[in-house]
Amino acid sequence: MAQVGNASLEGKVAIITGAARGQGQAEAALFAAEGATVVLTDVLDDLGDEAAREIAGEFSGRATYRHLDVTDEDAWSALVAHTVDTHGRLDVLVNNAGIFHSTPLVNETVEQMQHTWSINLLGPFLGMRSVAPSMRAGSGGSIVNVSSTAGLTGNAGLAAYGSSKWALRGLTKIAAVELGGSGIRVNSIHPGAIDTPMIAGMHPERFTGAPLGRCGQPEEIAQLVRFLASDEASYLSGAELAVDGGMLAGPLVSALSS
Repeated sequence: MAQVGNASLEGKVAIITGAARGQGQAEAALFAAEGATVVLTDVLDDLGDEAAREIAGEFSGRATYRHLDVTDEDAWSALVAHTVDTHGRLDVLVNNAGIFHSTPLVNETVEQMQHTWSINLLGPFLGMRSVAPSMRAGSGGSIVNVSSTAGLTGNAGLAAYGSSKWALRGLTKIAAVELGGSGIRVNSIHPGAIDTPMIAGMHPERFTGAPLGRCGQPEEIAQLVRFLASDEASYLSGAELAVDGGMLAGPLVSALSS
């Protein structure tokens, strides 16, 4: 579990999608450790409830869980309304939910393309559109979109996943331009191979193409997200930050990406 640091998120209220496990759960735990009130969301209700209870137990009730299908426009509206009504404000959105899918382009289906894009791109779009009015009404806020190194380079077999992450990278910049005047910062992060359930079946020990020679850990991603959510990053918006152990610094050894 996360260690308490300097409480850099003290008093902030955050929504984190895809928080039942992996990166999202690590982010939620760290946010609570740093003083934030966190609303974990997911479609994995049993795991989400368990994660929120564990975090709340350690950090004095600073975490709750809400079911959220990120492709459901009405569900987003209800989530934001519930968060503001319950906690009085909304400062941070982390669009962490996503799915991974790998198929050669010539074998890809329209249905799978649409499904991947609906979660990886439409979901963050709906999230940003839903939280913006509440953030504008307050003192601004921070939105962190979790893209991928697959959104920074081309990878064979990732027509659906990679294109959705490229699009999220672009949408982040558009949102940063449009929302900046309201004090809302929008950034994207681009993890490489991170040891989470999403790549568990892909033998993450094979991801040694990064100069650091290992997979990243969810807690390492959480630290970057925490920084972007905090006032320490008050002049950082529209950025794209690769956190990949140096993988994109040189020639790719493996075609596999996060």
